[in-house]
Amino acid sequence: MENTKQKYHNKYRIPSARADWHDYNGGAFFITICTKNREHFFGEIKNGEIILSEIGEYADKNISEITQHNCYAEIPLWIVMPDHIHMVVCVQSTLYGRDVPWRVSTNGKNKTMQEIANKQNRLATIIGGFKQSITRFARTIQPSFAWQERYYDHIIRDQGEMNRIAEYIENNVAKWCEGLKIDC
Repeated sequence: MENTKQKYHNKYRIPSARADWHDYNGGAFFITICTKNREHFFGEIKNGEIILSEIGEYADKNISEITQHNCYAEIPLWIVMPDHIHMVVCVQSTLYGRDVPWRVSTNGKNKTMQEIANKQNRLATIIGGFKQSITRFARTIQPSFAWQERYYDHIIRDQGEMNRIAEYIENNVAKWCEGLKIDC
């Protein structure tokens, strides 16, 4: 294996962009997930409001239900934009004083996949499950639906940062119109 890139299934893998000093199994995170080529699968902005498509409504509903599938997660704030989603994801490192089981065993059938599963963290489990659910639904409506391969995460370190991120999310539609220099 090369120092900078590793091969998996004869394809080069880009090294993780995650902070190696943080395990992503607890904390608060600002997440941005974009569609491939920034295509507007989730809706459009009209008259200063986001008008969600059927896929966008499904994504919005799924975000509100993440806690039902991941008892250690809370999504206090999010917005679905035409080509991306912003959300604050809060992950509890323990629940009721003990770790919550969250890894799926491969029963030793594939050592490489088991090693990857062992490195999976709660944040990646949440985002991966969300993206998979949206993809499955979206492709029944729009077969060309796809995500960018990765997502952006930022570890929220204090209340001031949380407040700035909340303001950014709440003003995202206005910023969209301002960025396009149009009157939405």
